Amino acid sequence: MSVRVTFLGGLGEIGRNCAAVEIDGQIALVDCGLMFPEEHMRGVDLVLPDWRWLVERQEDVRCVVLTHGHEDHMGGLGYFLAELPVPVFGTELSLAIAAGRVDEMRIGRDFRPTPDGRWVREGPFRFQLIPVSHSVPQGSGVVFDTPEGLILHTGDFKLDPTPIDGRRADLPAFGRFGNRGVRLLLSDSTNAERAGFVPSEKSLEAPILSIVQQAPGRIISTCFSSHLHRVQQLSDAGLAAGRYLSFIGRSMERNVAIGMDLGVLHIPEDRVISITDAMDLPAEEVMIITTGSQGEPFAALSLMAVGRHRFVTLNETDTVLISATPVPGNETAVSRVISDMIRRGAEVFHGGNANVHVSGHASSEELKTFINLVRPDAFVPVHGEYRHLRAHADLAIDMGVPDVLVLEDGDAVVLDGETTRVERDAVEAGYVYVDGSGVGDIRPGLLRERARLSDDGVLVVALLLDGEGEELMRFPQVMSYGLMAEPTRVMDDVAEAVMDAAERDPARFFRDVDTAVRHAARRVIRNEIRRKPVVMPVISYLD
Repeated sequence: MSVRVTFLGGLGEIGRNCAAVEIDGQIALVDCGLMFPEEHMRGVDLVLPDWRWLVERQEDVRCVVLTHGHEDHMGGLGYFLAELPVPVFGTELSLAIAAGRVDEMRIGRDFRPTPDGRWVREGPFRFQLIPVSHSVPQGSGVVFDTPEGLILHTGDFKLDPTPIDGRRADLPAFGRFGNRGVRLLLSDSTNAERAGFVPSEKSLEAPILSIVQQAPGRIISTCFSSHLHRVQQLSDAGLAAGRYLSFIGRSMERNVAIGMDLGVLHIPEDRVISITDAMDLPAEEVMIITTGSQGEPFAALSLMAVGRHRFVTLNETDTVLISATPVPGNETAVSRVISDMIRRGAEVFHGGNANVHVSGHASSEELKTFINLVRPDAFVPVHGEYRHLRAHADLAIDMGVPDVLVLEDGDAVVLDGETTRVERDAVEAGYVYVDGSGVGDIRPGLLRERARLSDDGVLVVALLLDGEGEELMRFPQVMSYGLMAEPTRVMDDVAEAVMDAAERDPARFFRDVDTAVRHAARRVIRNEIRRKPVVMPVISYLD
């Protein structure tokens, strides 16, 4: 009985992590993540995996298993469950974070908290979660016991010897599975190009505390709202300096409440105050922990940077601490926020000028250590851009893994007896765009049109024809938006060119007015200003 793993996202990109394990025609999904839009994806809110082939086989889909509570691994869950309402397994915190998103969408859910190290059966699947250290508490790897041997997925991980919550990667468990024999290893590749080991989370305690203790006024700090380890460190530093804590931003407030309810965060409730109360205290007694570490335009930190936050106005006594690195694609936005805050007089500490952040992903020596522990027969690097996958594959080759496969979204790996084979482009795995309430209704051509509108503007040519559509009843009216500062001359020339085309060859012109207008207008624009605006003919007919 062959076993197949098909990749719907996360291979060749940061985000959309999603893989389908198939046994005897039944399917279990490992993670269901989203990706945040890149700069060229104008108007797009989120990017999801393409799971249409799963919808077509909905009777075969049994469950989803979450490795942890980051958006790039569980952020697409609400959209998925709206079409495929299957049980979801994961640690208590992972499911609690996911529930916040799913409940916002008013989607029904069957969430099943799963203890570490306990085998779970769901249809033909037998799996268990294994603790790992990451930048969100209760991260897990997952191992499937299949007819073709063990398939081990690390989730996102690092080998932190001193994690904040004491929950280390369970290396003895991974070693036991390695001794039993791992047929296929899927492992986090994000930091495969980085040499050495990632420093422990504990290494940040002293530098963060020093910054907080020396700050003359308010401390405004930010990190990923799901990075509750870092929230704990920031809170501990603020409390040690005698400050009250105020959490702002919807996702930060929600995740802090979840963390405190589950005992993952340990913060005295009498030291947590509202932002309105914080504004009434002396600045040196306040620490604000907020959203906005990725430069999101409407997050609290970004609003402060441009002077539009409802409560907080930055000044020269404020200290800002950004404890995160930009996700690929967000570098420009984060840099802009930092510059805007410095312009307002605040002192800003970030990963580029201070020791305030460590990665949650294993570097090359940790990855090699893990491969040596597990000793898989076959290896597929996951979670990373193509260069990260290739670097991780090279590490596995150096470690003597017999079968190393670099795959991309849409590919599948099939385990069949002694054979491990790859099926390229096994399924469609393109981007599914979320734009407002629309899901999947944005085609790539529409994004190109949006790019043209943004870059070159739009030209509207209004014509009034007779009732038969065979004669212009007045001179064309031309308007432009975003074309150029003083477009009057160009618009006049476009009107003349359209009129000339109608008079020179009326039969051809009135046979396809839209095309004739576009050709005439684009010729003028190309010759005079070398731009390519979107040309929109608007045709009216005389009654």
